[in-house]
Amino acid sequence: MSIPREIVPNFSNEDDCVIPTDEILKSPKFFKHKKDKNDTIKYGIRTKPHRKFVWNTHLLSEVEKELHPEWILYISHGFVDQSNVNIFGRSVYVTLIARRSSKYAGTRFLKRGANFQGDVANEVETEQMVFDSGVSSLSQGHFTSFVQMRGSIPGHWSQDMGKMVAKPAISIDLYDPYAETAAAHFNELLKRYGAPVIILNLVKKHEKKPQEKLLSEELESAVKYLNQFLSPEHQIVYKAFDMARKNKSKADVMGGLGNIAKSAVMKVGIFNNQKNFYSQKPNTIVGLNKHPDSELSLQTGIIRTNCVDCLDRTNTAQFAIGKSVLGYQLCALGILDSPKLEFDTDCVRMLESLYEDHGDTLALQYGGSQLVHRIKTYRKTAPWTSQGNDIMQTLSRYYSNTFSDAEKQNTINLFLGLFIPEETKPPIWDYITDYHFHHKIVVSKRYKPLSQWWDVDVIRCLPYSYNDLTKTCSEMIQVQSRDVEMIDAYTDYYRPYELSILSEMFTYTVSNSIRDFMPNFTINYSPFTIRVRPGKRREESSSRGGSMKNPSLTGQSSTSSAASSDSSSVGSDSSNDESSIYTNESQMTASRDSGSRITFDSLFPSMKQVYGSEIKAPKRADLLTYKKYIYIGRKANGTIRSISISGMQLKQKSTFLTDTSIEVMPPKVPQSSISVYEEYINVGVKGGLPPKKSDLDIYKKYASYK
Repeated sequence: MSIPREIVPNFSNEDDCVIPTDEILKSPKFFKHKKDKNDTIKYGIRTKPHRKFVWNTHLLSEVEKELHPEWILYISHGFVDQSNVNIFGRSVYVTLIARRSSKYAGTRFLKRGANFQGDVANEVETEQMVFDSGVSSLSQGHFTSFVQMRGSIPGHWSQDMGKMVAKPAISIDLYDPYAETAAAHFNELLKRYGAPVIILNLVKKHEKKPQEKLLSEELESAVKYLNQFLSPEHQIVYKAFDMARKNKSKADVMGGLGNIAKSAVMKVGIFNNQKNFYSQKPNTIVGLNKHPDSELSLQTGIIRTNCVDCLDRTNTAQFAIGKSVLGYQLCALGILDSPKLEFDTDCVRMLESLYEDHGDTLALQYGGSQLVHRIKTYRKTAPWTSQGNDIMQTLSRYYSNTFSDAEKQNTINLFLGLFIPEETKPPIWDYITDYHFHHKIVVSKRYKPLSQWWDVDVIRCLPYSYNDLTKTCSEMIQVQSRDVEMIDAYTDYYRPYELSILSEMFTYTVSNSIRDFMPNFTINYSPFTIRVRPGKRREESSSRGGSMKNPSLTGQSSTSSAASSDSSSVGSDSSNDESSIYTNESQMTASRDSGSRITFDSLFPSMKQVYGSEIKAPKRADLLTYKKYIYIGRKANGTIRSISISGMQLKQKSTFLTDTSIEVMPPKVPQSSISVYEEYINVGVKGGLPPKKSDLDIYKKYASYK
């Protein structure tokens, strides 16, 4: 006997699922055929994609083994933007790429902490690339790169959404005495990036009612426990910086972050695909070489930044790190001789704009609104009118978290294949929670002790990345001609077979430091000059109705900063929170004193100072050796001295006239040519000439045959 149900579920009605799915698909995603965007630039060959950053793995699972690789597109989710730093006509491109992890992905309050596999919420890998566009070839060009990341605190914690409050209480759902979840997370970081792993924790440390402090203590205790089982040179570096407290106490937040960033960057280094310049100062060279004679400099390790949401404070800290890195990248390209960059320069303002768009996009994807506290907020340069925008963004984030995050989370679970609809299963919106979708509890026998939380192969490769040392080529193509477009840099970049409209080309429409950031009236075109009154060209173009980016898609701030006022990046704090994590801080010398006297030697350095060599007169011993070599050559080859050539005359075979585009010497025409020309003219004037006697005889003979 069957019991009838009053309400029969209608699985054919997909309206509730189509709308949020459409919204997710409209968010920023990107793909590329030739260069795998799921890996950083240091992977110079076409390797297998890093599945952690591929969002359509589930959609490709049925066809990936059947189709040719050229038909398969690996889609990443995140942000990408590029700007042109114009240095006296020399274009240097700054590119920012963010890749969002597809593991433990979701929205703000529904995805906190980490799962049992060590995948954390809101994990984003950000790569900052700077390259000289004078050479467009990927193999011959000069590229530099730096990778940093953000991610939630690895642990099992959440915030109760049952109460309608702006900041729900933080609770630890599961205590992890052996830090197994954090161990799995940091083991993955060591495997992917190498050592050291530097943690920049921006969570509050002093609260009347402990909330964020609980997370800070949880992370710090986990790092201390895990470091017991690592060698000192490869231990995890933990750095706490209470950013909110510093901001309220009127301290120099950006100066403190700048000091931490400078020390951390010298620890991990940058990627540089060319050999360092001979005259490059030692304090501007960062990065490790695999071999002493290797030209490549590699980044070893990663800077991991986090706050509670990994949105506002994290984005500002990542900008401070990116600003410090940009100085070293420009030194590696030979642009600057000191990595020190000041605020209120066109170059740094352009980088600030990139990170603002970067933060807005990631905040829209995870939090449902743009950034609330921006870079200018912590620089103390935000206008008073920005408070209204902060309130609106807070309300927008609260509305999104309360009413639309559940549907957005269901859509992500469907897209990633975490939930596969079946007729025997209820629809996804009937599930109270998706906890079991993301927390796959696998009961297996442990083969190693808890103290060995790292993989043996990973430890053997440190400080280098295990993934870097064991990468394999996924495809090899035999090229028959060097003119094939896929390897011909000129054809691939300029595309001479296509009609190009200059005003629509990417190199023209991309953000430019002169067009968009330089003041309207100035005589100094250097992008590294401090502007007393920074330009407002970008804001003016947007107010005049110029074509700007769509804020809902690209993360462009709807309330762009009107101006950046005077602030310096040189400030420092004597507190313990801002102490350097690099012990030998004396090696990081400051930039050249601006008040030093300018001498002739400083303006025109010698060849020895620039190239390391100098032209000198040959030594007497070398001259004798050379003369001896010439004497042996003459004797061996039987060279006979030629007879005196004083009686010989050289005859010039060619004549080079002194003709110009203004005056030409008239040529000499022979008389025979003149006679032919005169006969031709007379035919037109007087008519035909009388026939010759021989011609008349031939004609008479022809006529006699009748």
